[in-house]
Amino acid sequence: MKIKKITRALSIGMMLIGIGIIAHLSFSPGILPAWNPAAFLEGEDGDHMVGKVVNILDEEGKAISQACRGVAVGDEIINSKGQHYKVVKVDKDLATVKSLGKDNRLLAWQDYFTDDRLEMAAATRKNGTVGVYHTHSAESYVPSDGSESVPFNGGIYDVGQTFVNRLEKKSGSQILYDKTPHDPHDNAAYQRSRRTSMKLLEQNPIALIDVHRDGIPDPNFYRANISDTDVSQLRLVIGRQNPNMEANLDFARRMMAYANKVHPDIVKEIFMARGNYNQDLMPTALLIEAGTHTNTKEQAERGVALFADAVPTVLGIEGGPAAGAQTPEPAITGGEGGGWRAVGWILGLTLLVGGGFLLISTGSLKGASDRLSNIGKEFTNYLGPIRNRIGKKPDSTKEKSKKNVADRAVADHRDDVTED
Repeated sequence: MKIKKITRALSIGMMLIGIGIIAHLSFSPGILPAWNPAAFLEGEDGDHMVGKVVNILDEEGKAISQACRGVAVGDEIINSKGQHYKVVKVDKDLATVKSLGKDNRLLAWQDYFTDDRLEMAAATRKNGTVGVYHTHSAESYVPSDGSESVPFNGGIYDVGQTFVNRLEKKSGSQILYDKTPHDPHDNAAYQRSRRTSMKLLEQNPIALIDVHRDGIPDPNFYRANISDTDVSQLRLVIGRQNPNMEANLDFARRMMAYANKVHPDIVKEIFMARGNYNQDLMPTALLIEAGTHTNTKEQAERGVALFADAVPTVLGIEGGPAAGAQTPEPAITGGEGGGWRAVGWILGLTLLVGGGFLLISTGSLKGASDRLSNIGKEFTNYLGPIRNRIGKKPDSTKEKSKKNVADRAVADHRDDVTED
């Protein structure tokens, strides 16, 4: 009886995990569950974790950047000078990057944004609006707000309002500013803000911008004097776990290229992090970090105001290349997301079918173990004859079988002698 209970619990657990993975992969973006086992299996870390800083160095030990999020191997950075780096090693609070050289696409956009180009594009100005919201609505600035976090009413709202006011002035359009709070500050906040994003999408914006502040303790990391103004610089963040990543990244490149042309170095870098950040909803979705919690809120407000000067032009609502403008350089295709997605489907279906089979089956724990073993063999066969690719190994099963036959023969002979 006890064995059956264990088997049932195991089967139900397998089915729930399988359903969660399949739901994560197949449900439409707007109805993803607020919690799903797939996110747990991915091992996602929170971002803007005040007090947790990862120092990012190159292979020679030179400081490249910092982050207060879970940095992972595969994350990438493109700085304002066009230098492109990729994280190759992470050891607790230290990450190592290797240089990928200059980012040619960013350089191409920098060349594209010439005065002649912008004048020619001014005649094609179109109507459009931008959606603005805050996933982490409690984020605040210690020198101005007295705390790094003010639940449901963080100082980030003042920064967002300044950003919206400047956008409206520059574009001549009304900006869609949704102030829905999404507390608490946890991984599920992005699922809660997803509903806000979907609501904004109903009003057909041409871009969605999620405004944050960072959590790096050093105020000098973002502090700068730009256009004769004491400001906090911005960082643009793009999620790597997102089918729209290339389009979102190209939008970020355009924004950094033109914003830094108008106000040099107002955008510090583009950070490609592990995550989605709801950027799969549209190719012009962007997460911006306006300074950090140790900067003053006023510095952050002045920083986003300068950044806002560039947004309408890049989007084509104040002259300039439209949101759908083609990159001035051939696109590079490819990626590893599709392969992992396929593995996720296989794993999810295997767990679901295997759990259901166990649930309706009866018998001993050994029987359940045999069934699980068979499911594992089927999963391996589905992935392909991996063993044949890496070299044929000795067939230990046949050797064991021959040994067992020999042992039985010896035993039978011994029994015959005893009987005689």
